[in-house]
Amino acid sequence: MNLIAQYQELIGNLLDGAPFKSHQPTTLYAPCDYILGIGGKRLRPVLTLLGTHLFGGDESLAIQPALAIEYFHNFTLMHDDIMDEAPLRRGKPTVHLKYDTNTAILSGDALLIQSYAQFNALPAQQFKDIVQLFTKTAAEICEGQQLDMNFETQEKVHFEQYIEMIRLKTSVLIGAALEIGAIIAEANEVDRKNLYAFGVNLGIAFQLKDDYLDVFGQQDFGKIHAGDIIENKKTILYIQALEVAEGENLKELMFWYGTKTDNVDKVYAVEKIFKNLKVDETVMDLINAYTEKGLAHLDLIQIPEEKKSILRDFAISLIDRQI
Repeated sequence: MNLIAQYQELIGNLLDGAPFKSHQPTTLYAPCDYILGIGGKRLRPVLTLLGTHLFGGDESLAIQPALAIEYFHNFTLMHDDIMDEAPLRRGKPTVHLKYDTNTAILSGDALLIQSYAQFNALPAQQFKDIVQLFTKTAAEICEGQQLDMNFETQEKVHFEQYIEMIRLKTSVLIGAALEIGAIIAEANEVDRKNLYAFGVNLGIAFQLKDDYLDVFGQQDFGKIHAGDIIENKKTILYIQALEVAEGENLKELMFWYGTKTDNVDKVYAVEKIFKNLKVDETVMDLINAYTEKGLAHLDLIQIPEEKKSILRDFAISLIDRQI
């Protein structure tokens, strides 16, 4: 079992054990254990452990901060699902449907508070540095979510605006997860910032690949194929298509994105337009470019090459995935 798989198993065991089962009232904390226990790759807490490992730190000191990252991530998912009126999360009923909306809001808040509690055992200076980074990241994620919501009614979303939205909503947490691990290992600031930049660029590539896979990936259990097209979401595929579409392609694209329907004809028609305009190829080029940008920051970090190779292989595995 490789190191990342070991960390995934460790975090999985801690979360599957229902960390809040003894907390009262049960009606508040059971939804927290529910969302933490329904799976996922747990990549963000793994990155915190990996950030500590890279610089030779004591990984046991990174476990609680790693859990803080996962608690916070799931708090955002609980609230995002309410805003998106999503019925499923990882193939299971979302918290607000399994329980109710008010419970999901309050339990999400409780999970956020519990995420901060995981930093309490840190030494004073590390506590200050990590909580400062964590709080900055939390605010940025809220900003990213608001931008994403703004895009729903914004007539046109430009490429730079979209990249900034996914940087805030998705990527900064990946960068912070890695840097928090590095802080625990007492890495120097230059290496920490390069690790953060690696994570942010990898996170952008990761989200662009998610957009791509929604339309062109293999079928994923519990996820609607081309759900972004059905929901008229202004993803990178749509934004790039709009930049180059002309004539009938443009007319048809605007027609379908002005129509709210789950008719399969819409999915096939938009997929065909994307292919005609070669935006699938354009987006894959962008994914590779942001991956390479992240790896360039990894090359600058002063750690042995065998440790860099763990992150390098991890980055490639994320970008090469087909679901």
